[in-house]
Amino acid sequence: MEPDERLRYGSSFGAAAAAYAEHRPGYAEAAVRWALEPVPGVPRVLDMGAGTGKLTATLVAIGADVTAVEPDPAMLAELRRLLPGVRSLPGRAEAIPVPDASVDAVVVGQALHWFDMAVAGPEIFRVLAPGGVLAGLWNVDDDRVDWVAGLERLSEGSAAVTLSNWRAQASDARLAQIDLSELFERPEPAEFRHGQLRTAESLVATLATHSRLLTMDDGEREQLLARIRDYLHVRPETAVGEFTLPMVTCVLRTRRR
Repeated sequence: MEPDERLRYGSSFGAAAAAYAEHRPGYAEAAVRWALEPVPGVPRVLDMGAGTGKLTATLVAIGADVTAVEPDPAMLAELRRLLPGVRSLPGRAEAIPVPDASVDAVVVGQALHWFDMAVAGPEIFRVLAPGGVLAGLWNVDDDRVDWVAGLERLSEGSAAVTLSNWRAQASDARLAQIDLSELFERPEPAEFRHGQLRTAESLVATLATHSRLLTMDDGEREQLLARIRDYLHVRPETAVGEFTLPMVTCVLRTRRR
């Protein structure tokens, strides 16, 4: 993405902050534990680009000492409403509002690809203690499942990221935007099965919180969501009642040199 395009997409979520908080999934606990595995004891964790606190909540649940940082005021307000006991700060990855070497891990849920890593990379290096962890986590739809693959084809990739797309593009859009090898070790990938209980209507609401839909004009978005709704109502797996949306939490983990 060009910088102006990245800013346009990345700043689109605030307008749908309440829907994001209601409909977006949390993260597989096993994935979060793996991300923090190299850190001994009770880790001091910075959740950067914390959004409405989806990843923050899992970090709290596993006993981490968490500071959440989020640039969008509406998203931050939702996080503070849902997780009032968590220390939360306004701020951007390119200017992180915490002291040097003050955290053991920086984790990023569904947001690392929005960062300008030429600036954010050195900033993350600055706030991490030596040997600290940087981990990006992404929830992606598992298109090894037939109906999920059909949904992706119908939406032409606009509605959500799939596992096959993530695997194909991970090195292109994540930690490899620039050469950070002097600051961080080579990243390790891992994948963890995950799922979210949905109905056809709640899945449509979830997909409507993705950046490509949020930045469409109203008519185009409504037409796409109507096609998705029709598709879900005719598929036997999703037509009636609740079902599990099969997902994978993908992780890239590296360490500060």
